[in-house]
Amino acid sequence: MNTSITLKQINKLAIPALISGVSEPILSLTDAAIIGNMDYDATESLAAVGIVTTFMSMLIWVLGQTRSAISSIVSQYLGANKLDEVKNLPAQAIFLITSLSVFIIIATYPFAVQIFRLYNASDLILNYSVDYYHIRVFGFPFTLFTIAVFGTFRGLQNTYYPMLIAIIGAVSNIALDIALVYGISDIIPAMHIKGAAYASVIAQLIMALLSAYYILKKTDIPLLVRFPFNQEIKRFVIMILNLFIRTIALNVALYFGTSYATKYGTNYIAAYTIAINLWFLGAFLIDGYASAGNILSGKLYGARYYKNLIDLSNKLIKYGIIVGLIIALIGGLFYYRIGHIFTDDKDVLNKFYDIFWIILAMQPLCALAFIFDGVFKGLGRMKYLRNVLLFSTLLVFIPVILWTDRLDYKLHGIFIAFTLWIIARGLPLIIKFRKTFKPLAQNP
Repeated sequence: MNTSITLKQINKLAIPALISGVSEPILSLTDAAIIGNMDYDATESLAAVGIVTTFMSMLIWVLGQTRSAISSIVSQYLGANKLDEVKNLPAQAIFLITSLSVFIIIATYPFAVQIFRLYNASDLILNYSVDYYHIRVFGFPFTLFTIAVFGTFRGLQNTYYPMLIAIIGAVSNIALDIALVYGISDIIPAMHIKGAAYASVIAQLIMALLSAYYILKKTDIPLLVRFPFNQEIKRFVIMILNLFIRTIALNVALYFGTSYATKYGTNYIAAYTIAINLWFLGAFLIDGYASAGNILSGKLYGARYYKNLIDLSNKLIKYGIIVGLIIALIGGLFYYRIGHIFTDDKDVLNKFYDIFWIILAMQPLCALAFIFDGVFKGLGRMKYLRNVLLFSTLLVFIPVILWTDRLDYKLHGIFIAFTLWIIARGLPLIIKFRKTFKPLAQNP
């Protein structure tokens, strides 16, 4: 049986995953671009979107780890030809995670003012942050439902339907953003930042409905929850808990970055908002190959094809670095045009241009870190991922950003800290993977 992994197989999974993966950053980037070009409190509104996006990303990334856990378990059972044993797991996982999302809405909605004060938001920025969050948070359960369905499709080695859903969601969000933020004469009044929030929620609802349709129509995975719990639910919960701690550590870094940028002033947080959202976009573009690593490594690991697993990792390293370099090159070619997409404020643009080169330079490093994140998730090695993130955040990122703040490096200091953080995330994963699986590949 030929089990070698070809570039065609990788791209068949990676390219649709790449397209579907950018749906969330495109939602945020669309909000940022359209809000940044309003003629009404554009800079303050852009800053508010940046703050809320950081907090929402934290919630989504913490609970959205369902995708990786479901994908890992389903792909391993698929590789072992035992898929029937976990068919009821996705519905149970979706039930647990969406129930938790409703609880989070109830717990955070009344305390939005206090939450965003922790990000150093005040006055008009604080008011806009609260307004935006009070609407956008209701899209949270729809997003988590969609993410869990995407994880099921990934476990089944299918990234095509998630891509279709993501494209429709992104296009819907752009159209709704334009209509609701700016308004349509005599039909829809301009809602400004609230309109952007409504647009995101409606787009997230559309994606959730499409996700339910495709999983029921194109697979035999049920969405009706049946008990007792599947035998793998315990492993699923342990994976989620490890990824939960890992993602908290990740978001501690993002919190420090946003908090310090806000402390430096309105123009700094506006420039940071543009920069960090572009960084997210780059991360999600690279995530296409990380997703291929997640999907294929789980299947190969379940089938015990260790030699092919090593071959897969070598190819992913090469392709990931190439993608990272292409992203950096494109960013360099359109360096000054990109900023004007989001704002025409000269002071904000100057601060953005000062640090955009750092984001571009770290793209190949991000590729390595994110791809091996995906591989380890596919293998189900969530505990090691947790420990690496704790190390890189607590012992690298935080000390560096505190030091650069004392040196008054401002945004330069923040993104220097992010660069070293990425290096500290990627290298240990590569070393651990090769140390673990090279001996197994030589002794099949």
